Amino acid sequence: MTSRMEVVGRVSGRRRWSDAEKLEILAEAFRPGVRVCDVIARREVSSSLIYTWRKQLCEGKLAGVVASSPVFAEVQVVAPVAPTPQPAPCSPGFIHIELPGGVRVSVDAAVDAGALTRVLSVLR
Repeated sequence: MTSRMEVVGRVSGRRRWSDAEKLEILAEAFRPGVRVCDVIARREVSSSLIYTWRKQLCEGKLAGVVASSPVFAEVQVVAPVAPTPQPAPCSPGFIHIELPGGVRVSVDAAVDAGALTRVLSVLR
């Protein structure tokens, strides 16, 4: 006499999930650092069900769950702090000229004296 055994790897057909099971699976699937696809494979549930359940959870359609309202974070606006200007490092051969009106002119040692005179006369 021979006996025959059949091993079924996946549940076929429609399954019923209690609201408690749905909440447990959702808590596991959306825990920080957990990949939803890993929970789907381990629990043998379709990805569409996970997201349908999450929508139902947010709408308060799962037993014992109150619909969640939008939550706002408190924000405080402060005046921006203006950075203090740092003087540019002086390279050898550079001349920095600061005029009374706050205008700054920087030239290198090879500047034409006549051109610099004309520029400075316009800026005064």
